Amino acid sequence: MNLIGIVGTNSNTSTNRKLLQFMSKHFSAQAQIEVCEIKHLPAFDEPEGRQAPQEVQELCEKIAAADGVIIATPEYDHSIPAALKSVIEWISYTTRPLINKSVLIVGASHGLLGTSRAQAHLRQILDAPELKARVLPSSEFLLGHSLTAFDEEGHLVYADKVQELDEIFEEFRLFVKINQQLMKEHDFKTEQNKRFSWETASQGGRF
Repeated sequence: MNLIGIVGTNSNTSTNRKLLQFMSKHFSAQAQIEVCEIKHLPAFDEPEGRQAPQEVQELCEKIAAADGVIIATPEYDHSIPAALKSVIEWISYTTRPLINKSVLIVGASHGLLGTSRAQAHLRQILDAPELKARVLPSSEFLLGHSLTAFDEEGHLVYADKVQELDEIFEEFRLFVKINQQLMKEHDFKTEQNKRFSWETASQGGRF
């Protein structure tokens, strides 16, 4: 299974990056997980002709080619970081590769509660008409006290959280397979959804 993991922050010291790097090694027998950075991507600015910068296009191509996507988000002021929101805006405005794509949300934070509010907000965002990602339901991986969660080799040291992550990842692998089968057997109007425009929709949208 070919997956990509998106580090949902432009921070150089994020424990969400450590979480994805651990997942890439820990689950190497079950899937290939390429960890992708967003810190080098420009802030969203509506382009002429809906043509995204080359580095954004490359990320979109990786998303389109992958079987599924893992997004690791911190929590800033009860929501996702501005850098992650900017990348999602690029994705939703251009080729929209997240439509009908299987997505797993995880998150690490320095505090006790993990990234529960940010994850809930991200789920809401990914359900937008321009995104329509298929997010694994009823499953959250919330890693609290993340500053002490990894040893010098990058291993997750909390045994209970490793077990929890194992269970959620296996559930996600099954979710990806089921979603792929659904896409193969049924027409969910993916291409039609990619042509969605708020300019022709009846309400809401960009301005």
